[in-house]
Amino acid sequence: MEFQIIGIVILVLFYGCYMIKMIKQSKKGIKTDQIGRGKIGFVKIIELTMKVATYVVLVTEVSSIILNTNFFVIPIRIVGAFVGIIGVIVFIISVLTMQDSWRAGVSKAEKTELVTGGIYQISRNPAFLGFDLVYIGMVMMFFNWGLLVTSIFAVVMLHLQIVNVEEDFLMEVFGEEYLEYKEKVCRYLGRKQ
Repeated sequence: MEFQIIGIVILVLFYGCYMIKMIKQSKKGIKTDQIGRGKIGFVKIIELTMKVATYVVLVTEVSSIILNTNFFVIPIRIVGAFVGIIGVIVFIISVLTMQDSWRAGVSKAEKTELVTGGIYQISRNPAFLGFDLVYIGMVMMFFNWGLLVTSIFAVVMLHLQIVNVEEDFLMEVFGEEYLEYKEKVCRYLGRKQ
């Protein structure tokens, strides 16, 4: 029962942060959800598939919590809880650091800043890292094959979003400034020497 409560808290905080940010930006006239909007071809396919993957994994996570699937021993489940909590913290910090430059997907229509301070000094993609950590933590707490497969699929789609959409977009919009940043900070975690 304890792991079910922890899992629910993780999902409520994680997706609650996402929804609250969208609502706050909406009140300012900012369209946060840019996934698939105004895109064509491969980019649109990646963004829409990523969006579907994140919804499917959420449904699988909720189902796994309800069923309390638990094929791992307690110590692994405890580590999973910590990994999930760290993922939520990383995600919330990244969203707060981005302020009004935060978007889900990329938008050429809206001008934003290149955020390189705060948590973005140690990860170019801390929000995506937060997603990955939450997914890993949930798999460790509520392991089942459906959750594992949907989580891996979502992680792969998030990665494809970064390398095939986000990085190209940032290079196009910010040019040399982004290139310098990319040379200093790793995609997921760490600074380059």
